[in-house]
Amino acid sequence: MIMNRGFFLVLLIFGISCSSNNANTSVESEDNPDIDLTSAEGLDLNAIVLPDGFEIDVFARVNNARSLALTPNGTLFVGNRGGDKVYAIRDTDGDWKADEKYVIASGLRMPNGIAYKDGSLYVAEVSKLWRFDNIEENLDNPPEPVNIYDDYPTDGHHGWKYIAFGPDGKLYVPVGAPCNICESKNEMYASITRMNPDGSGREVYAHGVRNTVGFTWHPDTNEMWFTDNGRDWLGNDEPPCELNRVSEAGQHFGYPYCHGGYFKDPEFGHKRPCDDFVKPAQNLGPHVAPLGLKFCTSDAFPAEYKNKIFIAEHGSWNRDADVGHTGHKITLVSEENGEGVAYEDFATGFLNKETNTAWARPVDLIFAPDGSMLVSDDLAGTIFRISYNN
Repeated sequence: MIMNRGFFLVLLIFGISCSSNNANTSVESEDNPDIDLTSAEGLDLNAIVLPDGFEIDVFARVNNARSLALTPNGTLFVGNRGGDKVYAIRDTDGDWKADEKYVIASGLRMPNGIAYKDGSLYVAEVSKLWRFDNIEENLDNPPEPVNIYDDYPTDGHHGWKYIAFGPDGKLYVPVGAPCNICESKNEMYASITRMNPDGSGREVYAHGVRNTVGFTWHPDTNEMWFTDNGRDWLGNDEPPCELNRVSEAGQHFGYPYCHGGYFKDPEFGHKRPCDDFVKPAQNLGPHVAPLGLKFCTSDAFPAEYKNKIFIAEHGSWNRDADVGHTGHKITLVSEENGEGVAYEDFATGFLNKETNTAWARPVDLIFAPDGSMLVSDDLAGTIFRISYNN
């Protein structure tokens, strides 16, 4: 594989049951038959507001693009929540425009979560985890997947997963609450679990997490940081969504008793005080639906962005039309000593505020080998590339 601008980027999107892995691998675009692979059709790139020196472009059009995972060789994998296929998309000439798309597989249920380790691609369904071995060497003839775990709850509500390998080599897998707000006797719900790469040794790592669809690790401390989606139906402006830091295994982050470190739930808050739980490192906006996040490790971005946290905010739905949506943007959190000290916008304009409608919804982001940032969007079906022109 060629690094930097000439690297191969492979975008995988999975579908809805695991029955047909041997799909047609011819180049095609059947999910968006009328849109070219790198077309800007339907996108309002001129509406995107970025800090001075940054620019945005289209890397690829991929239906319902969700979670991202990048290999050391530069292969980018993309998970999917609403589709039914696995795609491979490559940039073969290094112009940062995808030029080939292959159908790899189909049939997984809401495979939002993907991770890569030691040559294998890991894929999370709602209740199962699969491993595709030697995937980069077999993109045109992918292997039959190996099932490494199949005992997660089958609930569709918050059932899609974000997965990633931590610095300890373990695979981290969240289990969302099967409801908007509820109390469960099964400690696996509303948690983040972890296990060995072969599926053994599963344990609950963090409790009281309503629905995280993104986590990462601090490049210096190796501590996990994760976003959590706040509960709905308590008004337009409460409670906040959260950015949390895990300083040790076994911590509880409040759900369903306390939200944002201060807001006692009207149904369950009387059972335990907010002081019982770990407070957020940073409260985010209400209903912004924070998903993927990354610490900035790019040498291509200005030095003032180093180790700041970029967050993809998918955007609200549970707000009255007359007050307008929140989120639908990329935000930036600065942290000191494990606490957020600033929360600001980085990329806005995915939401038309005049009409209160979104034309794109950021989901996940990752830094490419050249230091640019790739951002997935599941509404317009796009992988954006944000770069700094110095």
